[in-house]
Amino acid sequence: MRRSTTDEVLILRWNQVRDRIKAADAVGILLGGGADLRYLTDYDAMPLERITALVGRTMAGNEPPTLIVPELEEARVRTRPSVYAVHTWDDTTDSVTTIASALPQRGRIMVSDNLWALHVLGLQRHSPNLEFVPISEAVGGLRSIKNPIERDALAAVGALADKVAAQIQNGEIPLVGRTEAEIADDIANRLVAVGHDTVEFVIVASGPNSASPHHDPGSRTVRPGEIVLFDFGGQFEGFCSDTTRCVHTGPVPAEVLAAYEVLTTAQEAAVQAAQPGCPLAEVDLAARRIISAGGYGDYFIHRIGHGIGAEIHEHPYVTELNTAPVQIGHAFSIEPGIYIPDQWGMRLEDIVVIEADGARRCNNSNRALVEV
Repeated sequence: MRRSTTDEVLILRWNQVRDRIKAADAVGILLGGGADLRYLTDYDAMPLERITALVGRTMAGNEPPTLIVPELEEARVRTRPSVYAVHTWDDTTDSVTTIASALPQRGRIMVSDNLWALHVLGLQRHSPNLEFVPISEAVGGLRSIKNPIERDALAAVGALADKVAAQIQNGEIPLVGRTEAEIADDIANRLVAVGHDTVEFVIVASGPNSASPHHDPGSRTVRPGEIVLFDFGGQFEGFCSDTTRCVHTGPVPAEVLAAYEVLTTAQEAAVQAAQPGCPLAEVDLAARRIISAGGYGDYFIHRIGHGIGAEIHEHPYVTELNTAPVQIGHAFSIEPGIYIPDQWGMRLEDIVVIEADGARRCNNSNRALVEV
C-alpha cells in the first residue's frame, strides 16, 4: 500500500506550484480529480460527475488551497488544515457557483488538463472575466519539474524494475514454450515481489508481434530463434517505473544485431543531448538522425519519450515538434525503436532525470540484446 505523503511535503509542493503559476501571470489554479490533485493533497478523488476540485489563489500569501468536495464524499477526506481547507457542496447546490466563489474575480486561471469540459464550460459562462488556460500550455505540466527527492524516488523505483529486467536477461524466467500472456503474468508477480506497490502494465511481444509497439500479450507461444520485447512498469510510493529490454531466444542473426547496434547508438545520443536548455525536440532528433542514417528511419514510428512521475505518461512529451527547453527536474523516457512489420521489432527504454550536468539514468540493467 502506498505510504501517506506528509503535510510538510505537500506544503512544499503547493508553494513550488504557486510560485510557478504566479510567474506565468496566473491568479489561480483549478484542479479536478486525478494525479495533479492527488499530488498536492494526497487525496484520491473518485471520478464522478459530482466534481471534486482544488482551488488555489496565487495572491493569497501563505493561505492553503481549498478542497471542494461533494458532501457525500466528505468522510473520505483527511483533515489537513495546513495543507488545504475543506468546503463541501450538496445536491441542492450548484457546484459551478461554489467553485466560482472560491476563485478570484478576474485574471488567468490554470486548469488541469483532465478537468471535465462540463465544468470548464460552466465556469466560463458563470465567470466571463476569468481566462481559463490548461496547465500544460502555461507551465508545461504541474508535475513536470521534479525536486531532488522526487528524482531520487524515480531512481529508486527504476532500480526495482531493473531487478526484473535482470531476471529476464539471466534466464530466470522461462520463455520458449510459454505464451506471452503467461510470461506477462509471471513478470507482474515479480514486479510486486521485488518491491512495487502496484503493477501499471506489462508488454510481452514475441517474434512478429514485437513489431507492434503497444502489443497486448496474447496466446502466441514464444519460439526459439526470435526477439522477445519486454516493456513493463509499476508504482512504488507514488512514483512509476517504465523500462524496455529485448532478448533473443537463441543466436542473434547478423541483420538483427546490426539494427540493435544502431538502436543503442541512437539511445546514447539522445541521452547525451538531454542537457538543460537544449530543446526537447533535439533529444528526439538526436536519435532519429542516427536511426535514419542506419537505414531504419521509416521504422521509427513514435516519439523518443514521455514524461513520468506519478503517472506513466505525463509532461513533458519529448517529440521532434516540442521546442520547449529541457529543464533541471524534468524526468522522461528515452526509448527509440525500430519496427519491421511482420518480422520483428526492438525498443530500448530508460528513464532519465535531468540534473545540472545532464541526464541521469534511472535504469541500469544490461542494454545489450541478450541471448537467452
